[in-house]
Amino acid sequence: MLDTAITAETPEGILLELRPAGLSARFCAFAVDWGIRIGIMYAAAVGSAFMGGIGVAAWLILFFALEWLYPVAFELTPSGSTPGKRAFGLKVVMDNGLPITPAASLTRNLLRVADFLPFMYGAALVCMLTRRDFKRLGDLAAATLVVYEARESRKAQLPQVQPHAPAIPVALQDQAAVIALAARAPRLTGERLDELAALAAAVSGDAGSAGPEVTRRVLGVAQWFLGRR
Repeated sequence: MLDTAITAETPEGILLELRPAGLSARFCAFAVDWGIRIGIMYAAAVGSAFMGGIGVAAWLILFFALEWLYPVAFELTPSGSTPGKRAFGLKVVMDNGLPITPAASLTRNLLRVADFLPFMYGAALVCMLTRRDFKRLGDLAAATLVVYEARESRKAQLPQVQPHAPAIPVALQDQAAVIALAARAPRLTGERLDELAALAAAVSGDAGSAGPEVTRRVLGVAQWFLGRR
């Protein structure tokens, strides 16, 4: 509730935490891949200019392969990502967190035609901006997600926090969200933890504020909710 992270369960019953990639990261990755394809097509066009009709035919086949098979070929590698996605730490997985299947990869990429409508990927933009998991139409049809890769990062070094009474009445659902944030705190960077704690700062009386002190008080409220007073 205080983050875009979602939980997926594998067939073996293992819970995986996935962080769906938003519009800006995916646009940047698309731009890199688009640039790579344009570069390849330009180099091929220069080379095919000296080969006559055979060169034109080869260029058209290459254009088709790059347009439809370029993303599929890379998504089916162990990394699950094209060069553009890899540059921004993204990869494509199934909804349950498992590696993408060939059928799913083909489906999500063939449906880029629908995502492009009515022009300039308008359908994809609307779909992504109205969903918490940022799926486009191709992802919905293929049951796939574009997520951030799990990477080692500097973990937040938290002091021992003292229980802190909430400044306002807090509904049970919101109490659960604050407790869940405290449970995730050791796995977050200090900057990300401060950012998320600022969203819940109203419970500690710090609405509109952010920083380590606010974070400590929010985590103290979580201790209070757990009965550690």
